[in-house]
Amino acid sequence: MEQNPSPEPRNNSRILLIVALFLVLLGINGVLYWMNRQKNAENQQLTTQVQEKDDLLKTQITEYEKLKADFERQSQEVQAMGLSNDSLEAKIASINADLLKLRSFKAGSFSIKEQQRFKQRAQNFEAQLRKKDDEIAQLKADNEALYTETTTLKERQNRLSDTITTIARSNQELSEKVAVASRLQAENIRVGVVNSRNKEKDDDDNEFKAKRVEKIKITFNLARNDVSPKETKQIMLRLIEPDGAALYNLSTGGGTFMIDGSEAFYTAKQDIVYDNTRQPVQFLYAKGAAYKTGLHTIELYEGGVMIGKTTFTLK
Repeated sequence: MEQNPSPEPRNNSRILLIVALFLVLLGINGVLYWMNRQKNAENQQLTTQVQEKDDLLKTQITEYEKLKADFERQSQEVQAMGLSNDSLEAKIASINADLLKLRSFKAGSFSIKEQQRFKQRAQNFEAQLRKKDDEIAQLKADNEALYTETTTLKERQNRLSDTITTIARSNQELSEKVAVASRLQAENIRVGVVNSRNKEKDDDDNEFKAKRVEKIKITFNLARNDVSPKETKQIMLRLIEPDGAALYNLSTGGGTFMIDGSEAFYTAKQDIVYDNTRQPVQFLYAKGAAYKTGLHTIELYEGGVMIGKTTFTLK
């Protein structure tokens, strides 16, 4: 009887094929797993690089914003000192342009070359900023020194002005005192009358009959005064009638002069050379018309100041 061949070799081949297929699949899975890990690692590295670039970009933007704020501060300080800030405004404009460029970069596009370029520009701006701060500090120090010097000079000027004012006031007061002290004084004033026969009459009571008076005679001495300069003095006489009006006639030597800033009439005047010897002075006045009865007043002036006064009565 013929025997059937054994199925074992066929089964073994099948098993070997399955094992080989499994090993191949296992190898493929291993390769895929390794490739996937590599890809993940690369993605992680790329993500890290993008994040680092973004962080550097944010840091650079923050640095530029700080530079802009500092340059704006400098601009305000320079402007406050009344100086031109055109160069600072130009730097601020440049920084604004750089900020606009930095903010336009997309995620991960901030290249190393750009990083280096903007970093170098930021360093240059920083150096300029420090230099300008030093200049501003020196300007402030100079201004402070100038202000102190100016204040000191003003104080000295004020003190000098006060001193000059004090001296001027003292001189004015002294001049006023000298003016008062140098005023002449008429002493021993006497009044007499002269009739139509040229006869004189004196009366201790200074009372006379009006119808007999042709002329009025006034005599007096100028008192000694060592302060008043020896020079020509102009003596004014005012003869005031009972109604209060001063006799005034251009034809008999009358005129006007100033008393305390106001114009007044005088009856007669004469120039004398004052010699401080109690020299006598005499006025002889003829009205040329009948005299009024009543109390008459004699006033004597020199330099617009009254130096003597007396009265007499015509009856």
